[in-house]
Amino acid sequence: MNPDLLQSLLREIAQGEISPEKALERLKNFSFESVEDFAKIDHHRHLRTGFPEVIWGPGKTPEQIVQIIQVMASRSPVVMATRIDPSVAEQLQEQLPNLIYYSMARICALKTGEIPLMKSGNISILTAGTADLPVAEEAAITAELSGFSIQRLWDVGVAGIHRLLSHRELIAQADVLIVVAGMEGALPSVVAGMVDCPVIAVPTSVGYGASFGGIAALLTMLNSCAAGIGVVNIDNGFGAAILAGQILRTAKRLNQKN
Repeated sequence: MNPDLLQSLLREIAQGEISPEKALERLKNFSFESVEDFAKIDHHRHLRTGFPEVIWGPGKTPEQIVQIIQVMASRSPVVMATRIDPSVAEQLQEQLPNLIYYSMARICALKTGEIPLMKSGNISILTAGTADLPVAEEAAITAELSGFSIQRLWDVGVAGIHRLLSHRELIAQADVLIVVAGMEGALPSVVAGMVDCPVIAVPTSVGYGASFGGIAALLTMLNSCAAGIGVVNIDNGFGAAILAGQILRTAKRLNQKN
């Protein structure tokens, strides 16, 4: 449940606008809500973690995804489903005409209300090459649907370092950087040596045989000589966006305390 909705409900109880019995009926699915026998929706994850539950698409049938989205849509201003192939997206949109499909990111989203915007902090996302765009767009769309301001900077890998250096001022303005790279995965180390903000490195499975599906990039990033780098799993743009969002939300909370 959205914290604002919960505060509104408690206010209605305090002002006598709704009975405790009716409030209890609204909150009876406080922990989770079952969808037939195949899913249990965690409506209150947003209260605990700051982000709502997101649907992992692979392994679910289109019918199951539709049912889960419909249940989640009653409690959240936006419902996301990740790793949705185009053919599956078409089937989903037949039953949910308002569903938006971000094809590059392979994300489906159903917006049921206004997404609360984070008014402080921005996330800049860099890619080493064009082939890294699907993973980078997964991060970008996830962050935007979570209410964060995004700056995209594509194809600035170390094979042409002047492309990166020509954007030094833009990179320096970021509050959190997500750096997406395949091949040898060197870009996050270079970027982290230029900035004073957290850098989240995302290895991709892009590369020739010896890249081992992204393991070479992953190991490079884990062994970076630059300090201040956090590394997520191979092709995990979604996880990088959530981590960046948590960093900004924590910074905002600390500023409010001071």
